[in-house]
Amino acid sequence: MNDQNIVENKRKRVTLQEIKDGCIKLNGDDGTEAEVCMVQEELRQGISIVQSYKTSATFYGSARFPEDHPEYKRAQRIAYRVAKELGYAVLSGGGPGIMEAASRGAAEAGGKAVGMTIKLNHEQVTNKYINEEIPFYFFFTRKVTMHYTTDAGLFFAGGFGTLDELFETLTLKQTNKIDPIPVILVGSEFWNPLQKVIDEMLIEKYSTVSKEDLNLYTITDDEDEIIKIIQDSKVRKG
Repeated sequence: MNDQNIVENKRKRVTLQEIKDGCIKLNGDDGTEAEVCMVQEELRQGISIVQSYKTSATFYGSARFPEDHPEYKRAQRIAYRVAKELGYAVLSGGGPGIMEAASRGAAEAGGKAVGMTIKLNHEQVTNKYINEEIPFYFFFTRKVTMHYTTDAGLFFAGGFGTLDELFETLTLKQTNKIDPIPVILVGSEFWNPLQKVIDEMLIEKYSTVSKEDLNLYTITDDEDEIIKIIQDSKVRKG
């Protein structure tokens, strides 16, 4: 098998239904084993595809911003530069809002827009700009894949999901469970109030985190600085 065939075989994907059917066929009526099998296969497929990209940056943020929102436009601009100037694949959840903006910027730059889509009751509609889709049923397998091999995490204004992803990433970085990738919180207006809570409550009053933990992330509005931080960071080994 030549190198091209290896790449094509590695990137071949199956649908969620095919994963489910295969796991049920393999494990019979044992629902627990079938579910564990589905988790394993989602991770195997997702990580395999993402690892095929030499470098990548993951964009997080609200699904609720329309295309005329300033945050949407900012994410679109930065994703364009990440893809065009740095040659990175742009990863996102593949849905609307910030995810769409990131995919759109990467696609307009002629780069790779990878969407890690998930089956939800609402909000998740696959955006039209992604050119590589990885489907997920489980939230945690999706989250693991999104930060497992990425070289940078960019966090825009968002809700509970964005905050969940941010604090999980910071915890994994703090405990050395992932490589020390840059974590960039884009937009001081949104993130500075959270910084105030961290300073006044977590550090000063309760001492639940240390001052050194503030080095785990950067809050900035400067788009040139964002590109430089990513450019100057050490590329992960995967």
